[in-house]
This record gives sequence, structure tokens and C-alpha cells, in this order.
Amino acid sequence: MDGLVTNVSLIAGVGGGGGSRHTLVLTGLAGLVAGAFSMATGEFTSVRSQNELVGSEVEVERRSLADHPEQERTEMAMSLTQRGVDPALAEQVAQQISVRPDDALRFHAQEELGVNPDKLPSPYEAAFYSFVSFAIGALVPLLPYLFGATVLWISLLAAAIALMVSGAAVARMTGRPIAYGAARQVALAALSAGVTYGVGRAIGASVS
Repeated sequence: MDGLVTNVSLIAGVGGGGGSRHTLVLTGLAGLVAGAFSMATGEFTSVRSQNELVGSEVEVERRSLADHPEQERTEMAMSLTQRGVDPALAEQVAQQISVRPDDALRFHAQEELGVNPDKLPSPYEAAFYSFVSFAIGALVPLLPYLFGATVLWISLLAAAIALMVSGAAVARMTGRPIAYGAARQVALAALSAGVTYGVGRAIGASVS
């Protein structure tokens, strides 16, 4: 969705300014590549930073387990009790888990941080999927020009169809009305592309 809305708006803006087919193709390709790399870089940095933050918090928990084992074991038993486990049984379970430091660390990380330190998301995978998904979306409004189109409305129509399909798919997955989901996506993208087209047309007229 990001790639689709971004590139159709970019193409609409340049098209509104009177850009030629060659200019629009160049603009669309530049927007696709720049946007995809920007999204991938942002996603990589976000996930990597999040993992580093989790890693530092897990390390604090690891030191706490080593320095205050009894206190941590008591906290573990209390957590189990709050989940409905009988207090005596919770104490036994906490004692058994605490025998294995890695299991104890994993338990505390999940309970207190809400993460599994062994299953953190990969920043490389996140960046790859972000790059690919943006590029696919950004390619849709560009395709008509790559196949020889010379008018803007064909690109806008291709984008609108893709927006309706994706909006309907999202609505179906979330149990929302399909028509509403499709119309909402098209309306939001139309607002973005319309404003950008207006800006391009105003700037193009003033420059010319």
C-alpha cells in the first residue's frame, strides 16, 4: 500500500505539471527504487534498534538472576500463582525452572518484557520484505507507461483497481465490509494523488 500510494501520487504530481511520458517513467522508476530502499533502511534500523534494546534489557535480567537468584525465583513463583497455579505447585515449578539458567531467563523475559530472547525478528528479513512489498506496490501505476501508455488516467485507473483489490482483501481478512474496505483505500489514495496533482499543476503552470 505504501509503494502504491506513494508512486501514484508522485506520478500524478509530475503528470499534473505537464511531464512527458519519458519524464513520468523516469520519475516512477526513481520513486520505486528510492522508496523501496528508504522503507527497507527504515525497517532494518527499526528492528535492529528494537532488538538491541531488548538485548540490553535481557542482559539486565540475566545479571539479576545471577546476583539475586532467590528473589527472582520468588518473582517467578508469584507470576505463576497470578496465572492460577496453586502456590505450593508454583514454588516447585519455579524451583525446577531456576535449575536451568537459560530457561529461567526465558521465563522472566517473556513475563516481564513480553519477548522470547531466542526468537527476535530478523532486521534483514524485515528489510527484504519491506523492500519487495514497496517495490511491488510502486510498480503498479508505473506499468501502463512501461507498456506504452501516454496518458495519466490509465496509470490512475490501474492504481485504483489495485487499491480496490487490496482494500477488499484486507477487509475480508479483518471481517469488515468488503465494499467499505475497497472504497476507503481508493478514497485515501485519491486524496493523496489529487493533492499532489494539484500541486504539480500549480507549480508547472507557474514555471512555464
